[in-house]
Amino acid sequence: MRFFTVLAALDTGSSFEGMGASREVLFAALAEPALFLGLATVAHQTGSLSLSGMIAAVGTETWSSAGPALGLVAAALGVVLLAENSRIPIDDPETHLELTMIHEVMVLDHGGPDLAFVLFGAALKLWVLSALLAGLVIPVRTGEPLIDAAAGLAGVFGTAVLIGAVESTRARLRLARVPKVLVGATALSALALVLVLR
Repeated sequence: MRFFTVLAALDTGSSFEGMGASREVLFAALAEPALFLGLATVAHQTGSLSLSGMIAAVGTETWSSAGPALGLVAAALGVVLLAENSRIPIDDPETHLELTMIHEVMVLDHGGPDLAFVLFGAALKLWVLSALLAGLVIPVRTGEPLIDAAAGLAGVFGTAVLIGAVESTRARLRLARVPKVLVGATALSALALVLVLR
């Protein structure tokens, strides 16, 4: 999705959208190591390489044996969630200053179906990352589909509430500090991987 959003931003010929596209690609390159190292940690701990297998295998026993590592992964995934979805304190899509936007400046000149596809993709990305984080933090695996689905929905709702709490209590970071936060998230994921490999 990001590739096509960046291409669409560059296709407009707008200098603002080109600037936003370059920022989006830079911060994506800084956020992805944190995500992949975190997933590698969970994969090593659960013995599964598929996302559904990883999340299904995380239970209370996993948390009791590798709680600190999973806590570090959850913190790193939380930072990645905020960065990938243009949320405060990483980005502020509601600002009136295009020069400080990261993601939203890429879609300023879009409208109609194009904008609808971009917004749908952003909502889908928020849902998937929230479900991943909720599945990791809330290890409810009863075997009953309705109970497990309700726990998953409650976890996604709790993630949304947590995002809202962070957005309402924190100010936006200066643009120069965002890479440091993302590198810190990568360091947390790397430390978690070291903890499960030792």
